[in-house]
Amino acid sequence: IYSLMRISQNWVTGASNKAYCEYRLNRIENALKTIQSASQQTDKLKELHGQVLYRLERYDDCLAVYRDLIRNSQDDYEEERKTNLSAVVAAQSTWEKVEPEDLGLQEATYELCYNAACALIGQGRLNEAMENLQKAEDLCRQSLSEDSDVTEEDIEAELAIIHGQMAYIMQLQGRTEDALQLYNQIIKLKPTDVGLIAVIANNIITINKDQNVFDSKKKVKLTNADGVEHKLSKKQLQAIEFNKALLAMYTNQADQCRKLSASLQSQNPEHLLPVLIQAAQLCREKQHAKAIELLQDFAEQSPADSAQIKLTMAQLKIAQGSVTKACIILRSIEELKHKPGMVSALVTMYSHEEDIDSAIEVFTQAIQWYQEYQPKSPVHLLLIREAANFKLKYGRKKEAISDLEELWKQNPKDIHTLAQLISAYSLVDPEKAKVLSKHLPSSDTMSLKVDVDALENSPGATYVRKKGGKLTGENQQKEQGQGDVKKKKRKKKGKLPKNYDPKVTPDPERWLPMRERSYYRGRKKGKKKDQIGKGTQGATTAGASELDASKTASSPPTSPRLGSSTAMSSATTSNMIPPRHQKPAGAAATKKKQQQKKKKGGKGGW
Repeated sequence: IYSLMRISQNWVTGASNKAYCEYRLNRIENALKTIQSASQQTDKLKELHGQVLYRLERYDDCLAVYRDLIRNSQDDYEEERKTNLSAVVAAQSTWEKVEPEDLGLQEATYELCYNAACALIGQGRLNEAMENLQKAEDLCRQSLSEDSDVTEEDIEAELAIIHGQMAYIMQLQGRTEDALQLYNQIIKLKPTDVGLIAVIANNIITINKDQNVFDSKKKVKLTNADGVEHKLSKKQLQAIEFNKALLAMYTNQADQCRKLSASLQSQNPEHLLPVLIQAAQLCREKQHAKAIELLQDFAEQSPADSAQIKLTMAQLKIAQGSVTKACIILRSIEELKHKPGMVSALVTMYSHEEDIDSAIEVFTQAIQWYQEYQPKSPVHLLLIREAANFKLKYGRKKEAISDLEELWKQNPKDIHTLAQLISAYSLVDPEKAKVLSKHLPSSDTMSLKVDVDALENSPGATYVRKKGGKLTGENQQKEQGQGDVKKKKRKKKGKLPKNYDPKVTPDPERWLPMRERSYYRGRKKGKKKDQIGKGTQGATTAGASELDASKTASSPPTSPRLGSSTAMSSATTSNMIPPRHQKPAGAAATKKKQQQKKKKGGKGGW
């Protein structure tokens, strides 16, 4: 927020001089005491008094001081006083959530436009705030470009705070990519305002969350610059410290997280966020019981935050699988248990646990509350409708009768509710159902009056060809004449096998596997062929009887004579090849063929 300090040492004297020095040394409390102890409250001292009150965040007192100055002073500094006054109003709207009053300030300067935009952001009017910031940017460029000594870099540096607020609006609107891009552009400019850099770095950390933690660690260092504590408000500094603790948790620095959260809790004992951070860290360490105990202790100490704490406790119970205990915790929140959202959550959880009686009890209690405090309100009637539908869904028609009767009384023309009521009474009191059925409209009034001819001739009922060109005259008439006759779908003939013979009756067991057919006898084992090379090593079949020595004649050997038959037989025996040296028939030819194939398909290409 712009807050122009125009106090100068050229004109401060005495108590004013001392108070100003204390103010510049950031001894704000001492400066306030010095101003209050001054014997005479001059306009110059009042100017300093307003600045001191603004730094102390005593906005109501500061607003009264500036109003008095604007009303009772006439000099050349009226525009600066109005800027300071608008800054106070913007701070009230942003930090104290006070509805800003219309001071009638004309937004003639970019400072006034910027402060007005800040006030609008505090009210949640983001689109209007963006328009004001764009106007402030235009006015800033226009006013600074008139000075020949101001460079483009100086203009961009002055616009940095405006662009930072624009990026903040984008972030609030969910446009995180655009916001992050603008934030990084501002950091690249390296502005001299350490407060602006700290706020932008903090906002980038909030966008990163548990992602891109290394970038977040770098940005944390920018928030620790010297003098940041004198540039930002207490709530801004508090938010930065909270984010540091969360970042420590996301980066698995458990000790650092506990240390920061404990320090924050001691500084802000009534604040809920440090306790939630500690509970989240305990949950990450799988210590859910300790987390629930911590939250329960804090709820007893600060009843104002008990609703948020109990919601967190219920979430932890659900994470542990204790849905019924979570429902008990939620039903103990008095200010929320009648709300439609809470009723919906409880009914859903009880239905999941198949506890229909407890779900109906939740409906009953909520309806009774609205019957007492907001009877016949839209929410009241909505809950009655949902309760009746729920009871009918689970077969509790007798219990749904009272709800349906109440709905029908509110709207007697509701035929759907009347039909549901008759259906419920038909099982409980048939006579009552007959009486109520008389209120149903007749079948004639309920029938739809439809002109069939007009419906058939309507453009939506015309026939549209999917493919092909337009029909010519004769073909078009044929198509129109045959439109009433339904076309029969032509059945495709089944494909027959190639060896199909119509004279032969097909096998009735052809759909069964071969093994399950009645005529299957198993595979016939073929006889071993007498081939050389089969069987054990060295075995032969063809010349086995000739080579068996036991089968030869046992006559003593005689010396062979020339030309005798004995000599011929011995010669034949000597020319025989032993079994180990025999080769199977055709082995040489097969080997040659294999070698030729290898040569043809070889990879070497030799």
